[in-house]
Amino acid sequence: MGSLYEKLVRPALFRRDSEHAHELGVNAMAALGRLGPLCRLLAARHQRLARVQRPVQAFGLTFPNAVGLAAGFDKDARAWPAAAALGFGHVEVGTVTAHAQPGNPRPRMFRYPAEEAVINRMGFNNGGATAMAARLAQQPGPGHRAIPLGINLGKSKVTPLEEATADYLASFRLLADWADYVVLNVSSPNTPNLRQLQDEARLRELLQTITAANRERPAAGRRAVPVLLKISPDLSWPQIDAVLAVVAEFRLDGLIATNTTIARPGPFAAVGEAGGLSGAPLRRRSTEIIGYVARATQGRLPLIGVGGITDVAGAAEKLDAGATLVQVYTGMIYRGPFFAAALARGLAARQRF
Repeated sequence: MGSLYEKLVRPALFRRDSEHAHELGVNAMAALGRLGPLCRLLAARHQRLARVQRPVQAFGLTFPNAVGLAAGFDKDARAWPAAAALGFGHVEVGTVTAHAQPGNPRPRMFRYPAEEAVINRMGFNNGGATAMAARLAQQPGPGHRAIPLGINLGKSKVTPLEEATADYLASFRLLADWADYVVLNVSSPNTPNLRQLQDEARLRELLQTITAANRERPAAGRRAVPVLLKISPDLSWPQIDAVLAVVAEFRLDGLIATNTTIARPGPFAAVGEAGGLSGAPLRRRSTEIIGYVARATQGRLPLIGVGGITDVAGAAEKLDAGATLVQVYTGMIYRGPFFAAALARGLAARQRF
């Protein structure tokens, strides 16, 4: 299937604008999600093909395989019900913000096929947390899903940095009921000043507020949800140490490493497009950070590894470095919709040896 996609489907998609092709992909996945019996049949088939793969336990959740769909693909939670049918073991929707926003001006997504990379400056374009909550209320909820659903939260562009915590809290309160886990995204390079939330003082304020709100949920008859933090690949080692200290202080459930990079390695030094670089050029740096965090936390903090996974070896590399789970997005652009299923099968075969 990957070969058929690469020979026939991908060339047709790549003749289109990157964002238009992305929208076609989301629409196709959403349409598949409405075909419940077919989705269940495909999901069962993928599980049989990878039946020797052990489920993964993390943050108190069970994942049928280690491969997830990263945030950024399904920004408004329209397409995720089909994720298991494509072979994913979990899916993360968003990034969603408290206020609906159009994102940055187009064009804002650019492919680089020779390097299997993408640069994007989307800017958290989404319909807002209220609209997502209403949509999720009509879809299978926690405990009734084939795979776990994560919800990735970001800061609204119109919200001043000084009010960022209240902005995240508003989204958290609207969406936590529908999430198997929640991610605080403080690392996208495409919202002005967002990465400043990784600074120790601002991060402490954010995590203190969200974790306090999460602890209060059981008293109101609601379940506390696992809370994770997504970090940038552009942090220095001392900056990562500071982040890890705050994460430990507030006992976060996990970390996602990493987001896209503003670095321009190799041939990208001459590329003038602003935004976050993803895909194969990010592979080494994200794996280095996973290894560093795993060693610094002595493997006690569950990690989701994302960045530059284009084959089974890339996924295995991140797991070997200390990741508990992995996520893909750019790799799917180049390998096709059943890329996750191929990775899961490959990782299952690797477990036999």
